[in-house]
Amino acid sequence: MRVFKTLDEYASAVGEELGKSDWMVIDQATIDKFADTTGDDQWIHTDPEQCMERLNHGTIAHGYYTLSLVPVLGKQIYSIESATRGINYGSNKLRFNTPIPVGSRIRLRSFLQDARRRAGGLMVTRLEKIEIEGQDKPALTVETLSLYYED
Repeated sequence: MRVFKTLDEYASAVGEELGKSDWMVIDQATIDKFADTTGDDQWIHTDPEQCMERLNHGTIAHGYYTLSLVPVLGKQIYSIESATRGINYGSNKLRFNTPIPVGSRIRLRSFLQDARRRAGGLMVTRLEKIEIEGQDKPALTVETLSLYYED
């Protein structure tokens, strides 16, 4: 994990790759929990038998489940010691590039694209990529916007 002491130190990493998370297995039980929570129970996510019968492969993870893993996996990549809070500000250029088959291993790669002082804090833009082990094309790419504060 990369540790930054201050927001200014973090901002000085603009243009750099912040790092990669550990690999994580996408399993059917977690996909099913996400489907139950969101009501998105489309068979391509929740019915392995129908997927095999109709598509000749297993289920795939929800795109929004994949997006929800960005903050979880991001915690493994870096920390900012002086930050007292961080606020999700939004996203740009969200793309679900390729589906994640159940049983796949994924990880997050994070790149710091921009950092500017704003509203008493530091507004940052990161390019986030969810990668699937053994595949060249990422499952997801998104620019995330976060606002960090030091009190």
